[in-house]
Amino acid sequence: MKAIEYTKYGSPEVLQLTELEKPNPKDNEVRIKGYATGVSSGDVHLRAADPFAVRLFFGLTRPKIKILGGVVAGEVDAVGTGVKRFKKGDRIYGSTGMQFGAYAEYVCLPENGTLGVMPANITFEEAASIPFGGNTALYFLKKANIKPGQKVLIYGASGAVGSAAVQLAKYFGAQVTGVCSTSNIDVVKSLGADRVIDYTKQDFTTLGVTYDVIFDTVGKSPFAGSLTSLSENGYYLMAAAGLSQMIKGAWASMTGSKKVVSGIMKETAEDVNFFKELVETGKFKPIIDKTYPLEQIAVAHRYVDKGHKKGNVVIRVFEKEE
Repeated sequence: MKAIEYTKYGSPEVLQLTELEKPNPKDNEVRIKGYATGVSSGDVHLRAADPFAVRLFFGLTRPKIKILGGVVAGEVDAVGTGVKRFKKGDRIYGSTGMQFGAYAEYVCLPENGTLGVMPANITFEEAASIPFGGNTALYFLKKANIKPGQKVLIYGASGAVGSAAVQLAKYFGAQVTGVCSTSNIDVVKSLGADRVIDYTKQDFTTLGVTYDVIFDTVGKSPFAGSLTSLSENGYYLMAAAGLSQMIKGAWASMTGSKKVVSGIMKETAEDVNFFKELVETGKFKPIIDKTYPLEQIAVAHRYVDKGHKKGNVVIRVFEKEE
């Protein structure tokens, strides 16, 4: 099978196309013929070992995991002897978890992982664009106990996590303000945001408006100003916090009424099943910026490295008529 491997950290050029043996599923695993995957900020950070702490978990001098790819959408190609949830031919999608491996034509994953049947009304490419941003946004918004009528600000509202967060916050009944750059204003409005602030022209922390929830999806909101812009007992969600931000957030939560939530998100099969229902009922729309073939994975990574994508960047692994 074709796969993209990397044996050292660095620029997108470390990603190399190679031929490997097709994996065989264990008793509890399904083998997925992957038609689409994605390039997330997580893939980019692991490829570049940025921040340096990546090396402490994924290999100090060289990566332990050689095939990246945290999301997959495809067809079940084979099942282990103990598998009951899925059968050969099922169209499924979800996250690969900490084993990654979706930058390949086939990947084996546990049936009890973050996998579910695809929404019936979308393509493999659209399905692959949901789990990373969608599951991340859902996890953090649930941590904030989001309620109808609350005022929610989404910082980085046009990215993979941000575009999902805007739609989810509206679904939960919130009044949503999105923060993005000038070129992305129309995209964020189309997702349902009630108001959009252009961060290149205005700093939301200086406008005298307070919010029940501030969700920083990109790690670039001003920490002190964001806390000041929170209502009493409000939540400051940081999906891309660095170590220093986590420490400051923990201290702020311990010493005041405002809660700061950061850390690694958790996801389950219930999450992808939740999005299946939302998509099929027209309450959530997958957002794709660009799509590349597997052979152009380095080009895709270079684009994501720029930090200005609208929604998701998707990789076509196999070509298939939908």
